[in-house]
Amino acid sequence: MAVRKPILLVALGGNALIRKGQQGTIPEQLENLRVPLRQIARLAEAHRIIITHGNGPQVGNLLLQQECCSEVPRLPLEILVAQTQGQIGYMIESTLDSELMSLGVDKEHYIVSVLSYVVVNEDDPAFLHPSKPIGPAFNEAEAARLPYPTVRTDKGYRRVVASPKPVTIVEKREIKRLIDLGFIVISCGGGGIPVIRDSRTFHGVDAVIDKDLASARLAGEIGVDIFLIATDVEGVALHYEQETRRSWLRSVSVGDAGRFLEEGHFPPGSMGPKVEACIEFMKHGGTRAVIASIERIEAAVQGAAGTEFAP
Repeated sequence: MAVRKPILLVALGGNALIRKGQQGTIPEQLENLRVPLRQIARLAEAHRIIITHGNGPQVGNLLLQQECCSEVPRLPLEILVAQTQGQIGYMIESTLDSELMSLGVDKEHYIVSVLSYVVVNEDDPAFLHPSKPIGPAFNEAEAARLPYPTVRTDKGYRRVVASPKPVTIVEKREIKRLIDLGFIVISCGGGGIPVIRDSRTFHGVDAVIDKDLASARLAGEIGVDIFLIATDVEGVALHYEQETRRSWLRSVSVGDAGRFLEEGHFPPGSMGPKVEACIEFMKHGGTRAVIASIERIEAAVQGAAGTEFAP
C-alpha cells in the first residue's frame, strides 16, 4: 500500500503578492508569487498541498474603482471577494504551473481553484461593532455623504465592516476529495465569501473574514497535518515594536501563546490573528502549526525556521 502524503496548508499573506513600496501591478504580483510558489512546487513532491491567500489590496482596488465610476452599479462585498478569488487563483495557478514545469513534474500534479463560501453566525457580536476598515480613504465631508458606515483612520475616513469568526467552510468535503485525488487546491481566498445559512440555502453578507482564521478552520475540518502561515517576518516575537527588547520565539506552547496574546504582545491588525489561528488549529487536534517568512517556507516545513507551536 502506498504511503499517504501529509497534507500541507500554506496560508499566504498579502506580501506574497504586493511588497511594501510597490504599486501592485500585475507583473509585480506575478514576480512576487514566484518566491513562495517555487518552494511550494518543490514541497509538492512529498506533500498534498492546499494554498489559501489574502486579498486586501485587490479588493481595495475594486472598491476604489467602484467609487471612481458612478455610472456602473455598485457590487456587494461578497461579489468583490468572489472576483478576487478568481483573479488571485488564476495568478497562483499560472505561476505554480510554471514552477512545476521548471522542475519537470508538471504532468504529476493538477491545480484547481475552488470558489469558497465561509459560513458566519448572524448573531456574531462583530456585526454589532464593525471594526474592519476597507477600501479607499475619504475626507470628512465625503464620508458624510456615503451610503455605508465609516471609521476614522490614519489615512482618513474608510468604510467599516464586521469581521465575524468563521464557523465552517462550505466546500470542505469537495476540497478534501480533490486533495485525496492528487490536486493542489487553492481555496478560501481573502478569508472566503462570507455567507449566512438560511434554512438549506445561503446568502452573502457585507463582512470580511480573517484569512488566517478561515485557513485554520479549513485545516481542522479536513485534517491538515502541517498548517503554515507565511508572512513578512521570520516568526513570532515578544516586544516586537521595541527593537531593543525584541525576542524571537523559535517555539511556543499553545498555553504560553494564549497568555502572550492576552498580554498584548501580538497586535490585532497584524500578528494577533495569525497566533490566534495557530492556537485554534492546535486546540482542535492539529499536530503542527508554524508561522514563518515567505522566503523560508521550505525550511519551516523541515523544522528549521519560523515559530513552531507546541501542544
